[in-house]
Amino acid sequence: MAEASDVNVGGGCEEKGPEGSSPESVPPDTTISRMKLLDTTVDTFLQKLIAAGRRPSGIPEKDLCSVTVPCLLRQRDALQRRLQRQEAENRQLADAVLAGRRQVQELQLQGQARWQAWQALHKGRKELVAVLREPE
Repeated sequence: MAEASDVNVGGGCEEKGPEGSSPESVPPDTTISRMKLLDTTVDTFLQKLIAAGRRPSGIPEKDLCSVTVPCLLRQRDALQRRLQRQEAENRQLADAVLAGRRQVQELQLQGQARWQAWQALHKGRKELVAVLREPE
């Protein structure tokens, strides 16, 4: 066990998750390169465990899971928090859009009412002018 303590088992657990980077800044082909990086990290981790003679369970898959599962759970939690924040922001934006639509509709109704009032006044003015011009 003393030999295993000086082995750098870093791997991908230092990554804080997606919160540090925006999805817009990640090109689509990086998914493949991230998968290759993950595979390389896993292989390196297993090689270091084997080289150090440290295999707590004796089953490589179980040893790997005991290390990667906590990292993946932290990443999942970070993604869930990000999703919740994004959904809340989307709800706020949707409410703002609906309020804006209601305001536009009210302004359209006010404009129509003013137009009709102006037409009525204009018609009344024409009738008044016509009456005043008639010879008696």
